[in-house]
Amino acid sequence: MIEVKKIGRFEGHDVLEVELQHGDQMVSIMNYGCVVRDWQLAGAAGVRHIVLGFDSFEPYPEYSPSFGIIAGRVANRTARGRFKLAGKEYQLVCNNGNNHLHGGAKGLGKCLWNMQADTATNAIMLEYRSVDNEQGYPGNVDFNITFSLDDHGLHCRMHGMPDRETPINLAQHNYYNLDGVGSSVGNIREHSLQLHADSYLPVDDELIPLGQIQEVQGSRFDFQKLRRIAEADPDQLGHDHNVVLAEPSAADDAAAEVAAGVAATLVSADSTVSLEMITDQRGIQLYTGKKLDVSVPGHQGARFRSFGGVCLEPQGFPDALNNPAWPSIMCSPEKPYKQNLTMRVKQQ
Repeated sequence: MIEVKKIGRFEGHDVLEVELQHGDQMVSIMNYGCVVRDWQLAGAAGVRHIVLGFDSFEPYPEYSPSFGIIAGRVANRTARGRFKLAGKEYQLVCNNGNNHLHGGAKGLGKCLWNMQADTATNAIMLEYRSVDNEQGYPGNVDFNITFSLDDHGLHCRMHGMPDRETPINLAQHNYYNLDGVGSSVGNIREHSLQLHADSYLPVDDELIPLGQIQEVQGSRFDFQKLRRIAEADPDQLGHDHNVVLAEPSAADDAAAEVAAGVAATLVSADSTVSLEMITDQRGIQLYTGKKLDVSVPGHQGARFRSFGGVCLEPQGFPDALNNPAWPSIMCSPEKPYKQNLTMRVKQQ
């Protein structure tokens, strides 16, 4: 039986959490922002907390740098928060300097969702209606997110039904540290990474794509073969870039996904834990956490500092709204939003 627990209050309403358990794994998910608050992996050496987060709800609204959220309506950056649709210019809330980031100052990752548990499928369903002009976006959108945990991994199914044409581009935003999060947080630069991507999107000083697609071969963005992050980035410049996946690979059900191609593989420094990511999106935002500096403690008193976690965020291309030659993120009643993502963790 899946229990829905009250863990706090936000804007006069209860914050709820569900724990999904299967085999050696337990995943805690809140109705605040659809946040994956904790992901525990039990092994011979004890329990590893493999995503960054806090032990309670209270720090999230003020201190969380998007830990574990569903980012949107449009994830990542939109230059100057502006885009045109049907000849009309729209101005979104700018919450990242001059630009719009992860849906605005109060994107989907900072809202309370309705939550229901389904014990039969070991799943939870979350629903939220984003109303017309919320953070500047046109139209109403009914979003629903389903998380389920089984032999094949943690699955995240995302859907959005708009009542008119509007942009949608969601991203699941875990920060991973497969060495385990505790009072002493390891540096993810010693993790190894492989990405099924032969190109990436160069960016300007504000991390806005320049409109080009560039090959990764021989560069610090080349993770076509398993490679230590520190080896790729010896000068500690950090990565916060979208890589272009070779082809979508996710399917509509877990059984089909077993045979699908893996878009990304992350391996812990001690090589005992790995994460495989299967997605139907065209890109993955790779963020190696250089700017992490969280002033309050996380899991087990952890202090999250630079390179303390790595994000692998499947999504459409950032600033796609201002690059019409790129794959469109426009949705409509005839073309609703859909994303399928599987995050599969294994240990030796």
